[in-house]
Amino acid sequence: MTAVCAVSGALLVLVVLVEAFESLVLPRRVTRPYRLVRQYYRATWWAWGALTDLFPLARHKESILSVFGPLSLLALFALWAAGLIVGFGLLHQATAPEDARLLTSLYFSGATFTTLGYGDVTPAGDAGRLLAVLEAATGFGFFAVVIGYMPVLYQAFSRRETLISLLDARAGSPPAAGRLLLRLAPGGDGAALGRFLEEAERWAAEVLESHLSFPVLIYYRSQHDNQSWLAALVCTLDTSALLLTVVDGVDRQQARLTFAMARHALVDLALVLRRPPQAPEAGRLPEARLRELCEALRAAGAPVRDDRAALSGLAELRGLYEPFATALAGHFRLVLPGTWPEEERPDNWQTSAWMRRAGPLTALGANPQDDHFD
Repeated sequence: MTAVCAVSGALLVLVVLVEAFESLVLPRRVTRPYRLVRQYYRATWWAWGALTDLFPLARHKESILSVFGPLSLLALFALWAAGLIVGFGLLHQATAPEDARLLTSLYFSGATFTTLGYGDVTPAGDAGRLLAVLEAATGFGFFAVVIGYMPVLYQAFSRRETLISLLDARAGSPPAAGRLLLRLAPGGDGAALGRFLEEAERWAAEVLESHLSFPVLIYYRSQHDNQSWLAALVCTLDTSALLLTVVDGVDRQQARLTFAMARHALVDLALVLRRPPQAPEAGRLPEARLRELCEALRAAGAPVRDDRAALSGLAELRGLYEPFATALAGHFRLVLPGTWPEEERPDNWQTSAWMRRAGPLTALGANPQDDHFD
């Protein structure tokens, strides 16, 4: 019995420490997914999704899904701590006298791990004392790592949400590449569009780095239901693909760099999560809607190519990322935005609970006598 407790306790402590080290300390590798943590998130996300299906209203579902990320992280920390306490408790039982109770060893392990030190139970022998010191040091280090992990995680979340919020006025909510091209005037000098592409390239690189290092961030949803990190990434790819094929007369070098970085982030995240590509939705950019977008861009002063070669190139580029985006959207229960949706909704910045809706960006600074607000 003593040998069984010792071996079982040592294995449990080792497994938990390895999982916690790989999850919190070791930089994540694309080709090395966490073992137990990955299974934990797969099972809990499936169960949480089944729970949300019990609610008929979409807003209730989105609210419940938004709780999963933070709650699953706290539950994971608690699970790790419980595993360490049980593991050390079994080791204490192996070093305790033969008449010692297992519950007493578990209680002593919990008091030692949390550094409470009541003193009502003391270790027996040199091995027990050494084990108690080791457990107390492990508990202290575990809580220190957890406390240091949380600010870094939320800083990464805040940086991710910055560009998502900026897209509201530039591309609407949910963001659409067609709106972004029309609002940033590709027919002008292209400076605003170029700055956006540079910023989007850096943002995509940060998303890749932060979501590989902190995979739980993938489950953190944006503040508004019509925004998400995946929608922003797809909007960036749509914009770059249009600039590389349909929209002519622009510097395509930055569009190539942005497309490459955004696709890199999308594909690597799908690889880590083992989400194979799926057939994309046919309604994201129907042919008729694409023709209308080309006409709208021409009217805005942008040189447009809508010949067969340009349209074929656009379809080829979309085939490089849309299957991966579709797979991730289905897994995370996110909605992919259309490239230029027919339904126009007000941007998030225009709406307020205390006053009437603000007009579009074109109305800002206009003559107050003009009726631009409704």
